[in-house]
Amino acid sequence: MARDLKYTRNIGIMAHIDAGKTTTSERILYYTGKTHKIGEVHDGAATMDWMVEEQERGITITSAATTAFWHYGADTYQINLIDTPGHVDFTVEVERSLRVLDGTVATFCAVGRVQPQSETVWRQADKYKVPKIAYVNKMDRVGADFMGVVDDIKNKLGAHAVPICLPIGAEEKFQGIVDLIDMKAYFYDTDNKELVNFEIKDIPAELLDEASQWRNNLLETAAEFDEALMQKYFDDPQTITKEEIIAAIRKGTIAMDIVPICCGSSFKNKGVQFLLDAVVRYLPSPLDKGNVTGINPRTNEEVERKPSASEPFCGLVFKIATDPFVGRLAYMRAYSGRLDSGSYILNTRSVKKERVARLYQMHSNKQNPIDFVEAGDICGVVGFKDLHTGDTVCDEKHPIVLESMVFPDPVIGLAVEPKTQGDLDKLGIALGKLAEEDPTFTVKSDNETGQTIISGMGELHLEILVDRLKREFGVEINQGAPQVNYKEALMQTVQHREVFKKQTGGRGKFADIIVELGPADEGVTGLQFVDEVKGGNIPKEFIPAVEKGFKAAMQNGPLAGYEVTSMKVVLKDGSFHPVDSDQLSFEICARQAFRKAARKAAPVIMEPIMALEVVTPEDYMGDVIGDLNKRRGQITNMDSRGGARIIKAKVPLSEQFGYVTVLRTLSSGRATSTMEFSHYAELPANLAKDIIDRAGTRYLDDED
Repeated sequence: MARDLKYTRNIGIMAHIDAGKTTTSERILYYTGKTHKIGEVHDGAATMDWMVEEQERGITITSAATTAFWHYGADTYQINLIDTPGHVDFTVEVERSLRVLDGTVATFCAVGRVQPQSETVWRQADKYKVPKIAYVNKMDRVGADFMGVVDDIKNKLGAHAVPICLPIGAEEKFQGIVDLIDMKAYFYDTDNKELVNFEIKDIPAELLDEASQWRNNLLETAAEFDEALMQKYFDDPQTITKEEIIAAIRKGTIAMDIVPICCGSSFKNKGVQFLLDAVVRYLPSPLDKGNVTGINPRTNEEVERKPSASEPFCGLVFKIATDPFVGRLAYMRAYSGRLDSGSYILNTRSVKKERVARLYQMHSNKQNPIDFVEAGDICGVVGFKDLHTGDTVCDEKHPIVLESMVFPDPVIGLAVEPKTQGDLDKLGIALGKLAEEDPTFTVKSDNETGQTIISGMGELHLEILVDRLKREFGVEINQGAPQVNYKEALMQTVQHREVFKKQTGGRGKFADIIVELGPADEGVTGLQFVDEVKGGNIPKEFIPAVEKGFKAAMQNGPLAGYEVTSMKVVLKDGSFHPVDSDQLSFEICARQAFRKAARKAAPVIMEPIMALEVVTPEDYMGDVIGDLNKRRGQITNMDSRGGARIIKAKVPLSEQFGYVTVLRTLSSGRATSTMEFSHYAELPANLAKDIIDRAGTRYLDDED
């Protein structure tokens, strides 16, 4: 008999670095009975941080999945949990997890409040329409301010934040929480790590007025989502039942109109059970998320799949990992149907049928073999030969392509080579496996120097990958200095005619095109190609070759050989030769047209600009701002929080290498910084000239 999906929750825990995601995940595993000993991040013993690099650094690098069960009332709920990284360099792990989750717990530090990466993951959750509940962690820390976080969520994230509990005390006096639905107080025993480590008592007299006020706020919000409840609220609020409040808040949460907020201290084992109750009460099941929509690749029509085991199977691969024991492991979310171990399914990207060798229920880096998966499950699959992140797999008789994932381009590169020539092949294989796992990690060869360039999202990202090459693949490498991934852009539109003729005896080559080349329309990336050829001056079969030629040419910009990320080409006219013209002639002609025309279209070099946030004591503020000005930084905002000053700035990535060390020196180790990619902007002409000079002349000047 198929499992009732209303008792399933697919959730993630997301937050800024150091908000306590992994500690919260560890407590969830403990209180659901999944583990019998609490693993601590600072001891390097966290279950969900299984990589050596994670345990050494005390940070999460790769998202880990597990399944646990929570008893709520008379029912048992299956919680499929994904713990995601907080560091911005690993933002892709959050992105791909959110793509397949039904709900998420946004965790905030009670002292740090809403921080830059909190805003990033919040936007990612909004993008994939993932309902959220907020959990304010670290209420026992000095400077903890629950209401400050609630205000931040309202003001900085624009969310309708609704506390469902209040803290009893704060900092070292944090004792427990007031449940605003039951109007009872939970007092926790810090030393007792039993599964029930709290006592339920009456609300302390000094908190009663505040609790009544916030409960009224909660009832008012809940009433907005239920007309019958609204009537009761106006007639007699005392008659509103607990079940009615929960149902209304659940409705508002799933519609993404409200965000219920609870609090606790995961490290001190306070508030986690209440959080688990909130997860099953308010976050959606696969049934609440409803049907999944995709395209039938054979008919190009939109099709739907219900979250039911009786539907044809379809699933989305959201992560590829290389496991030393089982090999290539694909993480998959099943949206509909049932998939049995040993059966065959269709990969809609490669249009190939592949056999599912084994299915696993994941618990961090351990796999428990299972016979089948059904709609709503998250599992590990082994056996696929050609599978990428974002691929849809489905029943071959009922094909469907689900919306894939788009990942940001890497912003920083590094030249690498093996220390010994014998390791050359090993390095190639290892880099291939790492690139397969991580869509924001790319590997390419520099045609000019013959070097292998690896690119990623930041210095830490590349540092971890180099570390993994050594530990997991046994490849020692030499590395160059980090390099910025510049881009090139065209600022003006020009018209150009290109004629390509080649006669070498026998059949020659001929192509003639008139094009308009310039910047793409706003919001368009890649090549925007418009065919305006009239009267068959260029046969239809040669038009795609022209587009292909321009697309290939964009890989090497006219100034220093960096990629041109967007461009508009309008093919106006041209001519052909009935014998000598072919597709290759028109492709070569397009490449040559780009080389000449792009140089006339006011090309510029674009550099990545990073959004930087520095938290510093007041005493060092002048030095920090002075240093940012030297780095071509633009201060965008200054604020104060809990005695510290917060400086927000936009700074070019090229000026930020080694910044953490400089900041420590300037502030005697007391300031901290976080940085994430913001946008590309034009590089000043004097700096662009240096880069162009270093690159040398990429092309011979055809006009000379």
